[in-house]
Amino acid sequence: MGIAEEPNMAISFGLFLILALVLILPFRVRKVEENLEPFFLIMGVLAVTVSGLWSVEIAVEAIETPLKITEIAGIPIGIFQVVLFVGLIVHYYNRQVYSFLVNLLKKIGIKAFTFLSITVFGFISSIISVIVSAVLLAEIALVMPLERGKKIEYVVISCFSVGLGAALTPVGEPLSTIAVKKLSGEPYHADFWFLFNLLGKYIIPAVLFLGIYAIFRIGKGTLESIELPEYEETLRTVIMRAIRVYVFISALVLLGEGFTPLIDWYISKIPPMILYWVNMISAILDNATLTAAEIGPSLTVLQIKGALMGLIISGGMLIPGNIPNIVSAGRLKISSREWARIGVPLGFVIMTFYFILIYIIGI
Repeated sequence: MGIAEEPNMAISFGLFLILALVLILPFRVRKVEENLEPFFLIMGVLAVTVSGLWSVEIAVEAIETPLKITEIAGIPIGIFQVVLFVGLIVHYYNRQVYSFLVNLLKKIGIKAFTFLSITVFGFISSIISVIVSAVLLAEIALVMPLERGKKIEYVVISCFSVGLGAALTPVGEPLSTIAVKKLSGEPYHADFWFLFNLLGKYIIPAVLFLGIYAIFRIGKGTLESIELPEYEETLRTVIMRAIRVYVFISALVLLGEGFTPLIDWYISKIPPMILYWVNMISAILDNATLTAAEIGPSLTVLQIKGALMGLIISGGMLIPGNIPNIVSAGRLKISSREWARIGVPLGFVIMTFYFILIYIIGI
């Protein structure tokens, strides 16, 4: 079934209700907070059902997307395989992996380690993909000699960094892949370096800022007493985490497809300066879906920059907003509230800065 040109009030009400549940329940109901993956899957199924958009293609997309999010050198890379593969490596070689990281920490110090890990992975995520970056950063966070609150802050800042950096090339993340594909024809002829040239002047300083900001937020730590983390995961835990990530990504695909009527009927018609802020809903929705709906060759450069930056930044604000968030939160057992307490204010500050820069100053 296609999407009607005019809004359907019953469908709109049902989807807005689902949106409200997705926004509220993970923060108010502990059972939901502890079982985000099945909750989002149920909400995704409901959204597609309410929209009347079920098809074989959507079902196949939900099944296949976690197995093929991007490609590197023509090889399909899926978050499920990466999470499972790295998880197995750490499971069988955890002592070697953690020894290397601890020795590096002792050699360069926690401040330099914090800055380098956040900025280096932020930049190379556009080449090795946001998936690989996220999985490696989650393991790095485990060896950081920090109390839990500081460790969570390190993780959230790191995820903002890799989420931003991955948008610089079409192999970094699905959002950038779709944006380049949709702008590949007239008049932009987008190529591999299109997003780097368009957004690099915003993203590169942001990644560096996040690295510096993390130094002040994380503090000195206590390297004197740092020890190898005790690896406690079973093989079953490693496999189940990869499965939970698979379910989460599938759920986001269904949510994105299910909310397509709201995007077509309402969001796509919002003026650019307001749309920039409305795009904060990518904190809970697949920003690749929103990119597919909003970005097109008819937009001006200003509209493209504003829409993409709004989607990229807000993706770090909540756990469902971006792949790195999902991976890291699952590995370190970070709750929705713990993430939002850091991610929402940080994301809002960054969004405000770039709103002024792009729309008010006009840079």
